[in-house]
Amino acid sequence: MANIDLRAVDSLFRAYTGTTPGASVIVIKDDEVVLRRAYGLADLEHGIPATPTTDFRLASLSKQFTATAIMLLVRDGKLRYDQPVSEIIPELPPATRAVTIRHFLNHTSGIWDYEVLVPAARTAQLDDRDVLALVAAKDSLYFPAGSAYRYSNSGYVLLGMIIARVSGMPYPEFMRRRVFEPLAMSATVAHVEGKDTVPQRAYGYSPSGGTFIQTDQSVTSATLGDGGIYANVDDLTRWDRALSTAGLVDSATLALATTPPVLPAGATTEYGFGWFVDSYRGEKRWRHTGETSGFRNAIQRYPNRRLTIVILTNRSSGEPEAIAERIADQLLFR
Repeated sequence: MANIDLRAVDSLFRAYTGTTPGASVIVIKDDEVVLRRAYGLADLEHGIPATPTTDFRLASLSKQFTATAIMLLVRDGKLRYDQPVSEIIPELPPATRAVTIRHFLNHTSGIWDYEVLVPAARTAQLDDRDVLALVAAKDSLYFPAGSAYRYSNSGYVLLGMIIARVSGMPYPEFMRRRVFEPLAMSATVAHVEGKDTVPQRAYGYSPSGGTFIQTDQSVTSATLGDGGIYANVDDLTRWDRALSTAGLVDSATLALATTPPVLPAGATTEYGFGWFVDSYRGEKRWRHTGETSGFRNAIQRYPNRRLTIVILTNRSSGEPEAIAERIADQLLFR
């Protein structure tokens, strides 16, 4: 088992300690949990501590789950990666006719980011149908599909809708039946307010005037496929095990998901299906961050060194990705 300096790790989380919005962290090395820790509070108003079983909003860490659901539907024969998305969502405008499922997965669709299309005066939360309406009214793309990379929350919201239409069940139900339950991720939920309960829920906060104020929800906090999943670090250990053992999709599919596409005319990308793929100090890395109103998270996997670090926080400040790198420095490079 890897040796980890607990005092050094605690020092990295000093700002999350005490009566302040907190953090949960888990470190997995060689298939063993070598660190499982939490700091600070999950709920400031009620003084509830964060623990490894606290559920945080994953924000864009949700995208790897949405991508996995698409991979399962492809395996089922219900989708094709190069299938035009307009075959499933005919409401999309003519400009999107060349956009495929693969383009959405890789963020190479050129579709407009819905967040820039939301009217400034809007106060009601958007749901997935609202996103579709905004995008459908914009009959243009940032660039021709497949020609460049531009991160797109719209693409992953629409992938969530595709999952629902093709499977015949709502996105949260599909995720529960096909992903979370098979992996015994009992605390994980694609959250829809008023329709489910988030176990041991952390609430999100933002710094303001020397203290923290609750900023748990925003106008864009109710969409699903791009960022609507809540989970705790214990369940993400089960998720990591499934990735390591090809527990949901086979190794060839995982290789596809972690291979960024080759783009024309010298355009570059480091994004596969729900994962950024790069290297850190010469080591191959799968990574993602998740940032939304009141939450900031990071996951890093070093598959060749069998190391995974997950950090979930309920504040819109701090640098969990940098903390994850400091932990990797300790375990891989000293």
